[in-house]
Amino acid sequence: MQTVEQDYEKYVGQVAEPPRVARYAVNDAMIRNWVEAHDDFNPIYVDAEAARETGRDSVVCPPAMISTWIMAGYRRWRDVQRKRAEGVVEDFAYSRMLADLDREGFTSVVATNVEQDYHRELVPGDHITAHYTIESVSEVKRTGLGDGRFFTLYKRYEDQNGEVVAEERFRMLRFNPNTDKETR
Repeated sequence: MQTVEQDYEKYVGQVAEPPRVARYAVNDAMIRNWVEAHDDFNPIYVDAEAARETGRDSVVCPPAMISTWIMAGYRRWRDVQRKRAEGVVEDFAYSRMLADLDREGFTSVVATNVEQDYHRELVPGDHITAHYTIESVSEVKRTGLGDGRFFTLYKRYEDQNGEVVAEERFRMLRFNPNTDKETR
């Protein structure tokens, strides 16, 4: 009989989902909204002259903003939740893996950490696409939140020319919130 851990190995190395293409090009307005929301006062993000004084051609995008360009939006999130409630599994590895985790009782999620490597600064006009791969899935772990599995998504962000601009490893824990509290 195959173990559950062997079943999850089939996901490792698979393309997680179709590439996510940014709905909008990198732009001054979104950068300004981001820095204001984060109380970031670095002038190279909003002041072209200040950016030029540092040797840049113009303003640049805050590096931590990389994932915001490819976010699908609330409408897609609601669609995914509706499909999940109906038991619909989309035809890509990440959706199938999440359905397996649901069946195993690991229905809650928490992001645990993210590692990002930036290859170059984004500038207004760049158009970002992210490619996702399932990098790892752990065996069942006992955590303070409940029993669960950690998994890592590797994300490769490319610009409109296919140049890699950033890489990311995003780790999450899918866990069973009903794990017996005495055994945690």
